[in-house]
Amino acid sequence: MSELDPQDELPPSVSAATSQPATPAPGSSGSYYGGAGSTRVFEGMHILDYVRILYKRRWTIAVTFLVVVVSVAAYSFTATPIYQSSAQLLIEVRTPNILSFKDVLEEERATTTYYQTQYSLLRSRSLAKTTIDALKLWKHHEFGGGRRGAERGWLARIRRAVRLGPAAVNTTLQQEAAAAAKETAGQSAVIDAFLNLVTVEAVRSTRLVYVHFRSRDPKLAADVANMLATNYIEQNMELKVSAAKGASEFLGDRLGEQRKQVEVSEGALQRYLEEHDTVSLDDRENLVTGRLSDLSGAVTKAKTERLGRETLYNQIRSIQNSPSELDTFPSILENSYIQKLRGEVADLQKEHAQLSDTLGERHPDLIRVRTALQSAEARLKSEIAKVVQSVRAEYMAAIAREQSLVSALEVQKREAMALNRTAIEYGMLKREADSNRKIYDTLLEREKETGLSGETRTNNIKVVDPAEIPRSPLWPKKARNLLLAILGGSLLGIGLAFFFEYLDNRIKAPEEIKTYLGLPFLGFIPVIGARGDVSAPLLNNGVPANFAEAFRSVRTNVLFSSAGEGTKSIVVTSTGPGEGKTLMASNLAVAIAQAGQRVLLIDADMRRPRIHDLFSIGQEPGLSNLMVGNAKASKAVQKSSVPGLWLLPSGLTPPNPAELLGSQQFKDFLNSLDAHFDWIVIDSPPVMAVTDASVVAHVSSGVLFVIGAEMTSRHAARAAIERLDGVHARFVGAVLNRVDLERNAYYYSHYYRRDYGEYYSRSAKHAART
Repeated sequence: MSELDPQDELPPSVSAATSQPATPAPGSSGSYYGGAGSTRVFEGMHILDYVRILYKRRWTIAVTFLVVVVSVAAYSFTATPIYQSSAQLLIEVRTPNILSFKDVLEEERATTTYYQTQYSLLRSRSLAKTTIDALKLWKHHEFGGGRRGAERGWLARIRRAVRLGPAAVNTTLQQEAAAAAKETAGQSAVIDAFLNLVTVEAVRSTRLVYVHFRSRDPKLAADVANMLATNYIEQNMELKVSAAKGASEFLGDRLGEQRKQVEVSEGALQRYLEEHDTVSLDDRENLVTGRLSDLSGAVTKAKTERLGRETLYNQIRSIQNSPSELDTFPSILENSYIQKLRGEVADLQKEHAQLSDTLGERHPDLIRVRTALQSAEARLKSEIAKVVQSVRAEYMAAIAREQSLVSALEVQKREAMALNRTAIEYGMLKREADSNRKIYDTLLEREKETGLSGETRTNNIKVVDPAEIPRSPLWPKKARNLLLAILGGSLLGIGLAFFFEYLDNRIKAPEEIKTYLGLPFLGFIPVIGARGDVSAPLLNNGVPANFAEAFRSVRTNVLFSSAGEGTKSIVVTSTGPGEGKTLMASNLAVAIAQAGQRVLLIDADMRRPRIHDLFSIGQEPGLSNLMVGNAKASKAVQKSSVPGLWLLPSGLTPPNPAELLGSQQFKDFLNSLDAHFDWIVIDSPPVMAVTDASVVAHVSSGVLFVIGAEMTSRHAARAAIERLDGVHARFVGAVLNRVDLERNAYYYSHYYRRDYGEYYSRSAKHAART
């Protein structure tokens, strides 16, 4: 490789530039990035992001808008108009009371149930049938009519059949029954169709009701609405009159039955009073009750007295043999005569004791005193016995009095119970008689009131506003439909635009690279060559100035991504094929070489090599030949037409490219290039296709990740970056390639698109000439 001396054609300015750190360009990174593991900044969407989405999906919005508006307009202007006429009714809860009493038939309360019933009556089949009959609408085409006439001549046909015999009569009857059934079914269908066009609408917080009818004929709509209101009012009046008549008949019959019941119950009450010889049970009941109360009090008092006497009697019986205790008995203590006798006995005992001490037993004075003492003691005992007998007598009298009062009380109780039974039977008969009389009086009053109500022609329903012939159709509302179509088409188109954008997870804008992949954005490359026949849009082939400027911007960001000395090797790869990585690597190498750097472009995509086609050189010898040792570097590395740019094609396609790129020879080869080149750009296969890119990325200084605009999904790109992270690859950044400026004009300025239009024009002319 003597011809690749590092000093050959190397300007001094380049050497100086490589030895001094440079300030990174605005928007570029100052060093290599660690990859997808870097911190991602998820910022909220700006309103301009929504505007960009709408601009990008403008054709979806426009097509949706036009389809909706055109469809609604076509339908609105071709549909048969439907007219609606409305009659306004006032429905009172009850009829205005012109009598001096309440109408028995108008006692409904102002409840929702009542009004719901009236709404159902307005849509009843009987009212519909009456209206159809009145307007002769059975054969009207709007209701699918086909009713046969009422005069069917069935009687004449039966008479003819009678003359023909019984079999003909049966056949005729069967035919008439089938025809009648068919006519009934036809009428039912007409009524159903008629009711489908009737609408009842209540005015909230009022007693007003609208009856709407829809029809293709505006006059028919007004006629039917008015006829429905008229028939409804007449039906309501007929129901009232019929109800009044039925109620009057019912009350008349019930009144006769009740009159008999009154006579029977009052007669039974009178007979009962006569049988029990009772004029007024109330007075007798009061007398018996008072007597019973008096006896009850007397019995209580007698029982209390008897208990007291019994206590004294038992006490005196227990102490009558004990003189000392008898002396303490209250009755004896209170008896003055006994106390006098006790004093005499005490005096005599004292005198007898004195004489006994001085006189002998036979002394007359002692005998006299002894006799007097004995006589006094006998009288004392007799008096005490009388007191005891008196207590006993009082006790026995109390017992007798108590028993007598108890007997009288029992008799009085039995009399009171008998009176109660009599009063109960009397009360039952009296209540029955009073109840029957009250019912009779009520029925009599109601019967008179009902008769008057039936004769009073008042109605609680009135027509407030009759239906008028409508001037404009109810449907379709052309202006409203168009307005709604415009609004709905716009909303639907915008909704579909955002929905499609939500479903579209392809990377489309520069900010998505940092948001979803966590990589620094190095720049975007517009798509060219799609309209013209331009096979190799390289910077040295007369591409648009702004196309070249885009690559120079990427080159600037790459150059300033590392300020260190030494050779930098960059692997250019992508998620999948077709994203423009080869074109990106080639133009990047050309741009760096144009900046005065010595650059080697290596085609490491040995499976699908393209570098040799882009630069019109031979494919062999190349990288694969170097790795297997059947070629020398001086023969394989070829100088290009761009000053400072050398090329190393892929060489012969090997069966094992990954093993060659992962071999030690490849690492040694890259290390040997440091003395000859400032930059090494390696075009590797896509990451998700094969492992070649991961192998090369592991031994390179950095990875430039190419993303095809609106080609690569976020998930696939993230998976590719994660795979590169697995081999500890260092990312320089990402480039958004193949950006369609014509389609996404809102994203990028008109300045770019003008130059690309000129380029497409020149390319087309060149293709036509060649």
